[in-house]
Amino acid sequence: MSGVWVFKKNGVVKLVENPTMESMDGRRKVLVHKQSNDVITSYAVLERKLSALGWKRYYDDPDLFQFHMDNSIDLISLPKDFSKFRSVHMYDIVVKNRNIFEVRDM
Repeated sequence: MSGVWVFKKNGVVKLVENPTMESMDGRRKVLVHKQSNDVITSYAVLERKLSALGWKRYYDDPDLFQFHMDNSIDLISLPKDFSKFRSVHMYDIVVKNRNIFEVRDM
């Protein structure tokens, strides 16, 4: 067995395999488009928001969902499966799109 033992507030101990910060602190993170206050709930929604900012899909790696911007070295690489979209990916988008997106606790 591998993972991290998490102590819950009610005193119960739980083994979390492949832990993320979201699963350890009990709070879920969401990516929000600040101007519209839309929560990004799928890659289709994210692609529309990023396309409007000049990001283009990059199809080099079939295992990743990627975006790049012309005249920039920035590359956003996301897991192909949206259910594996974590806060680390959200913060990558926020850093590369300052004042456009933010990460919030749900």
